[in-house]
Amino acid sequence: MKAVSMKGKFCCKCNRKAGIWILGILGGTSSLFNLDRINLFIEVILVLNPVKIEQLLSVEGHIEELSELLVGVVEDGASIGFLPPLLISEAKAYWENAVNPDVILFAAKIDNRIVGSIQLHLSSKQNGTHRAEIAKLMTNTNYRRMGIGRQLMKEAEERAKQEGRTLIVLDTREGDPSNLLYSSLGYREAGKIPYYAKSANDELHATVFYYKVLID
Repeated sequence: MKAVSMKGKFCCKCNRKAGIWILGILGGTSSLFNLDRINLFIEVILVLNPVKIEQLLSVEGHIEELSELLVGVVEDGASIGFLPPLLISEAKAYWENAVNPDVILFAAKIDNRIVGSIQLHLSSKQNGTHRAEIAKLMTNTNYRRMGIGRQLMKEAEERAKQEGRTLIVLDTREGDPSNLLYSSLGYREAGKIPYYAKSANDELHATVFYYKVLID
């Protein structure tokens, strides 16, 4: 309960130190394979530095932060359609046209600063109005391992249900940590395509396709 009374007094660096300490208590690195311990770890971290998820109806007033987020994750090697070095002007040009009636954008904020984002793409095809796609899940590299990606995914799933969507699809590069996140959230692997995505060194990587049925 002491963590609750200290809410809001931890910077990101302090949270990482606290996280390492908590992880040791929970059983060291082996706890990463225990979902109950993972969830407990995430809950404690979020008490130390609570994350607010909100929908951005427009990028106006947020384009600088969103562009910095995009540039940062691309520079870190994320496979989200861009290759480093990504210019800030290119990132801004992308965000200026990213939101439309079929694209719902959510941002994760800590202390009113954007530290992550996710997009829910609603299929507008006549035979696809029951499905949606998760796209460009991003977390600021300084705020990893805090459950932000998981919170964003859950928010997007809940919105998909509200929109009457019963199927969610997504894809990610084979071997990336995101594969573990999606599997832990109940997404099933549908298959993979080899040589699908190129990295900065021109190496070609397989992409894994996942789906989740939202019908209870």
